[in-house]
Amino acid sequence: MEKRYVIGIDFGTESGRVVIADVEQGGELASHATLYRHGTIVERLPGSGKALGQDWALQHPDDYIEVLKQSVPEVLRVSGVRPAQVIGIGVDFTSCTILPVDAQGQPLCVQERYQDDPHAYVKLWKHHAAQEEANRINEWAKESGETFLARYGGKSSSEWMVAKVWQVLNEAPEIYQAAYRFVEAGDWIVQQLTGNWVRSNCSAGYKSFWHKQDGYPSRQFFKQLDPRLEDLTDTKLAGDVLPLGSRAGELSAEAAQLTGLCPGTAVAVAIIDAHAGVAGSGAVRSGQMVMAMGTSLCLLVLSHNEVSVEGVSGVVEDGMITGLYGYEAGQPAVGDLFGWYCDQAVPGYVQEEAAKEGVSVHTWLEQRAAELNPGQHGLLAVDWWNGNRSVLEDADLSGLIVGLTLQTKPPEIYRALLESTAFGTRKIMEAFEEAGVPVNEIFACGGLPKRNRLFMQIYADVTGREIKIAAAAETTALGAAIHGAVAAGTERGGYPDLAAAAIQMAKVREETFRPIPENVAVYDDLYRQYIRLHDVFGRGGLVMKELKRIKRKQSNHSE
Repeated sequence: MEKRYVIGIDFGTESGRVVIADVEQGGELASHATLYRHGTIVERLPGSGKALGQDWALQHPDDYIEVLKQSVPEVLRVSGVRPAQVIGIGVDFTSCTILPVDAQGQPLCVQERYQDDPHAYVKLWKHHAAQEEANRINEWAKESGETFLARYGGKSSSEWMVAKVWQVLNEAPEIYQAAYRFVEAGDWIVQQLTGNWVRSNCSAGYKSFWHKQDGYPSRQFFKQLDPRLEDLTDTKLAGDVLPLGSRAGELSAEAAQLTGLCPGTAVAVAIIDAHAGVAGSGAVRSGQMVMAMGTSLCLLVLSHNEVSVEGVSGVVEDGMITGLYGYEAGQPAVGDLFGWYCDQAVPGYVQEEAAKEGVSVHTWLEQRAAELNPGQHGLLAVDWWNGNRSVLEDADLSGLIVGLTLQTKPPEIYRALLESTAFGTRKIMEAFEEAGVPVNEIFACGGLPKRNRLFMQIYADVTGREIKIAAAAETTALGAAIHGAVAAGTERGGYPDLAAAAIQMAKVREETFRPIPENVAVYDDLYRQYIRLHDVFGRGGLVMKELKRIKRKQSNHSE
């Protein structure tokens, strides 16, 4: 039989990446990335220059189409694979990243009458301007006795679908009325490829309150929240919810021309990008956890049981691997936090020294931070530069460093920031285990584990656990490709289910990171101090919230 291949398309925060993988052997034959031309829009709209408010984060959907147009043909060219050999396509996407579209699937922001309205654009996952709506959802769910929030650690997030859609309704009702649907960007890409309107059980379950048995919350709940939202799930969120690994449809003639693939190629239901890393890492059993480590960090745990876990971002049956409950928790600033420090806060001499040595600022800092013993810098940071997702679920929290002196050096701050994210991860892991969801085996995937050895050793030391590293260079894209192989099905040379495909196609590296006992002892002590700061500032402390309130007030005065 002729060799068979699958395509995985991974839409990240800054770029889209496409890989082509061997159905039998796994791995990546070729990959290609396309940067988003518009990037993340946080200050002003493209074209008009209209100013955005605080905590906004938008993108332009044309950038996603460019990924299909540029990167898919390129991996075919580089790999030498013929389009007829590609049996399936999988898509993963950041989430909750949403956009309003018309009945033909055209985004409202590309239509002339709406180009100057920020609410017509894609709201990126890290758009946090719907915090007021999220707070009201949480308050009303508690008052009305609704139980669905228990699946999300007791709180919804400003990052999620309903809060973002409600923000549109409150601030731009004409956009809400004009929208045929609000869709996850991953579902929109699938619609662009197939012409079919379907929703992924992954994004619907984790980000839109959908449940396999119960569906969405009741019309009565939405009516009591806001009478204008009563028919939300029947209209703006309508569409069949399909399970992961199922076939959303087949590649249309128009999409085939765009990508260079064959019409009729199977297209899988979309999956959240981090969640694709579960299959891409080969995790298919209860008790396994995958840390998807990039600009943010997603902790994904598989279990046979469904229980309530503090601050979990969601638990969805079949949400990652068929037959298991998938738990999601996370930290919204990890790589972004380190990037902020390198780009915005290091002194000029660090940049000059790094340039002289021919290395990045990250590498320069990592090399010197690695020379320090745990605790030697006398610093402790709390990793809330982009708010807290788990376990506090509060986007109004902000970053903190304690212990700075006139003698503090940049590598010391850099190491403290690395450690702060590891402390945040340990807090989440403890929440899982306290709730009865054991974590027996840890995999790491994403860009950070492969670039920063100090980072991974700190994680092993802080958590006291061995950490295995996914072998794939592009784990989430490989995970998407695995979904494409399952969507193709055995009749086209694919696989019957996600577990079978992941076991065959995903691998881990031989090298692992193991905790160093003497480091573990120091970090146990530091972690106790971290928890004190965590609880003082995160559980009832108003200082960070008041600072944000003053910032918003003064920013409004200056406009």
